[in-house]
Amino acid sequence: MNTRRRSVIVLGFGAESHLESVLSAIDADCIDDDEIILVDNGIESRSARQDAWPSRVRVVGDGRNTGFAGGCHRGAEAAEGDVFVFVNSDAVIRRGTLDALTRGTLEPGVAIACGRLLLADQPDLVNSVGNPLHFSGISWAGSCGEVATAHETEQDVTVATGGLLAMSRDMWDALGGFDEMYFAYNEDTDLSLRAWLRGWRVLYVPDAVAEHHYEFGRSPLKMYLVERNRLVTVLTDYPDRLLRVVLPAMVGMEALLLVQALLQGWSAQKLRSWWWIARHAGVLRDRRARVQAQVTASDADIARLLVSRVEPPMMSLPPGMGVVNGGLDAYWRRARRSLVARGQ
Repeated sequence: MNTRRRSVIVLGFGAESHLESVLSAIDADCIDDDEIILVDNGIESRSARQDAWPSRVRVVGDGRNTGFAGGCHRGAEAAEGDVFVFVNSDAVIRRGTLDALTRGTLEPGVAIACGRLLLADQPDLVNSVGNPLHFSGISWAGSCGEVATAHETEQDVTVATGGLLAMSRDMWDALGGFDEMYFAYNEDTDLSLRAWLRGWRVLYVPDAVAEHHYEFGRSPLKMYLVERNRLVTVLTDYPDRLLRVVLPAMVGMEALLLVQALLQGWSAQKLRSWWWIARHAGVLRDRRARVQAQVTASDADIARLLVSRVEPPMMSLPPGMGVVNGGLDAYWRRARRSLVARGQ
């Protein structure tokens, strides 16, 4: 039986059409003195909704949008629990999810436990069961669209899905939580990678389940943040030898991504991400020094976590991507063998 108090943290922004059902499902799964913290990152018509929220819900935040990372920190700062559980405001959890995630955080060496997100409109299909990470820093919803019953096994994953994850307070404090510089997107990739760099695990817990009202989309701000944050992760999280190995391929990938951005109409956002990186070299250098000072894993350990092909199932790949993936796969196989050989 769970004896650890849990703080379930939900961020609210905008219209939030699913928020009442999300909060009700969490409340039904809570026990004893668990708490629900709703971070107001700019919820529309909050006063009209509040009467329908469970009494256990405590609202923090002043309505300013501090991004996903900043909002999670506001929630964690207000939390009183021993375990922090982060649930998306459009993800309705099933009974037993909080207990399953809590048990996951208690397993040896586990820093982050994440659950199984299903597609709300097709709940027999997966939205994410933990996410892969390409060596270029690209990540995507793992196994999206696959049959949910094919993912019943608890196992380590490279990246926890930010939509449903849990950490003990001690692990949150040790890792510093999500980096607020990210604002939104890729903060779960960075947090997971920093856990692995410290020699800790990221665990997928299939008994923790939520039905996610998932919509894959692009916006100018999203594309800018995704690209900027991806580069921040690679340049500051990757250990020295791993970074040197991936940089030649990264140059080619960046050129290809710019071409894709031109064809799809978001080249301004791509160029803006490069400009941010160039203007913040000192910030990145300082962040890299902080992250690398805490690394205990080897380059080979991290290289084993990374995949060689970019294959996000929720989007159509551009023409010629099969050839590109073939080249990336060949490059990474050789590079990884070299890293692993040196690490032995």
